Parts: sequence; C-alpha cells; structure tokens
Amino acid sequence: MPRTPDDVVIGPLDLSARVDEALAVQAIAFGLGAEEIAVRRQIVLRHMTYPGARALGATTAAGRLAGFVYGMPNDRTHWWSTVVEPYLRAQGYDDWLDSSFVITELHVHPVYQNRGIGRALITTLTDSADQPRSILSAIDTDSPARGLYHSLGYVDLARQVVFPSAPKPYAVMGAPLPLRRR
Repeated sequence: MPRTPDDVVIGPLDLSARVDEALAVQAIAFGLGAEEIAVRRQIVLRHMTYPGARALGATTAAGRLAGFVYGMPNDRTHWWSTVVEPYLRAQGYDDWLDSSFVITELHVHPVYQNRGIGRALITTLTDSADQPRSILSAIDTDSPARGLYHSLGYVDLARQVVFPSAPKPYAVMGAPLPLRRR
C-alpha cells in the first residue's frame, strides 16, 4: 500500500460501509451542509453498485479517513454524462465520454491537504483503470484542485459547464492514462 509523508496509507475503501465518514470529509473539504450531504449519500451508494466502480481511502494510523476518491468507467447514460455531453460536443470533445474512467469524487480533509494525498489517491485509482483516459469535473476557478489536475496532465475540455442546482460552473477535464507523476 502506498504511504504518504504523513504515514497515511492509501488503500481500497469499502465506500458503501464508510459512506458517512467519507461524506463528513467531503462536507468539510467542500463546505457542504447536511441537506446536500443527505442527497450525495444516496448518489454515492447508487454509484457504488455500478459495474467497475471502485474507491480508495487515505487512512491515518488511528484508522480515520483523511481523504477518499472514487470513480468508474464512464457510461453515456449516466446523469453526469448527459449533462456534460452538449458542452463537450460544442468543443469537439464528446468522444472523451467513451473509453474513459471518470473520477467522480476526490476529497481530502483540510488538515491533510497539500501533502500529496490527493495526488496519491487519484494516481493509484487510475493506475488500475482499463480505459486509456480519465475525465472529471471541477469547479471552474483557479483552485488548488485544478492545479493538481493540471499537474497530472488533465486539460480543460469544456468550461463554464452548468450542473442543475450547482451554484458555480464547472470545467470538464481530461487526461490520458497513466497520469503524469511529476
């Protein structure tokens, strides 16, 4: 199992069993309230039933979750794909919805950010992907998360993507696999 400088271990995560702990990390990292977390809980549990869905956790020596990532092979019939497809098509990138592994969520508790944990989570998860490329969406701002994705080789495929009920627009990003290690 990969270790980070903080002796946090990156390994398989039974996300369905630890969904509440993972979403507590996401709530703190992403600033979400209880109502949004309740909605996301159902989404995460549904996603983990999809073929090829898998998750990794960053676990401290005390067994606490410092971060997590999960993803799955993309399916054009999934909600996310139906929302981003017109934006990608307008940019000539809708083929990225085929043969791609989607990073659905990646969150690291703020106490553990900027220590290589997010990088270790996403690269370890995508290392085992059968697809030749990866896609994801991130809030369309100049942020540490987007900086991480760019450093891994992700490029903007579409920007100002509006998801229903999301307060801010997103960017859809894609990268060939394996990701750059830097």
